[in-house]
Amino acid sequence: MFAFLRRLFPERIFRRKLEPAAERRLRLAQARAEEATIRAHVDNALMFVDTLAEDLTFDRAIDTYIREMAIPEPLASTVATRTLVVLGQDLVPYRRRAVEGGGAADAAGDTEDKPKLRLNEAAQGRGDGRTVKRA
Repeated sequence: MFAFLRRLFPERIFRRKLEPAAERRLRLAQARAEEATIRAHVDNALMFVDTLAEDLTFDRAIDTYIREMAIPEPLASTVATRTLVVLGQDLVPYRRRAVEGGGAADAAGDTEDKPKLRLNEAAQGRGDGRTVKRA
């Protein structure tokens, strides 16, 4: 019986393991396909939000889209998050300043309302043997 199946399904046609180069190409193609799927869902969710703007809030419209399209959970949270990011780009003042000012460099010059980053001090503190006090 196994001899018959081996002749019907030879190993050289259906390999169990791909070559490393083929596996990398396969993973890249899969990643591109997943990104295209997510992008299409986000575009459709945005259209759904625009269409139902008079009837539903944007978060309920996104949830309704995900439920109606029966998007499975790992993908559903990604679609919801990316849709909210696109919707929120016009609402966040820092993003608006960066886009209108010509880049992040102009927006970074306005530091009076942002705390000073002390990354170098933290790195130097580790080298001196000082301990970090935690609340």
